[in-house]
Amino acid sequence: MKEKHKKYRLNSSEEPSDEMLHALMEGFAAMARESTAKAEAEKKRRLQMAKNEIEKRRANRYIKTNA
Repeated sequence: MKEKHKKYRLNSSEEPSDEMLHALMEGFAAMARESTAKAEAEKKRRLQMAKNEIEKRRANRYIKTNA
């Protein structure tokens, strides 16, 4: 976002211009996309860890029952 847009406060007494409002919304959308991407990556990482743990436990159970 441009420096001018960073300084704008939503509780300001002046209304934002259409350009400024558009830039603010684009900035928030970009932050939301980044946050969503990070959350997706963390979800995938945790699911992979759970999958690995399940496979490990199944392998150990198979070894114990066939030993």
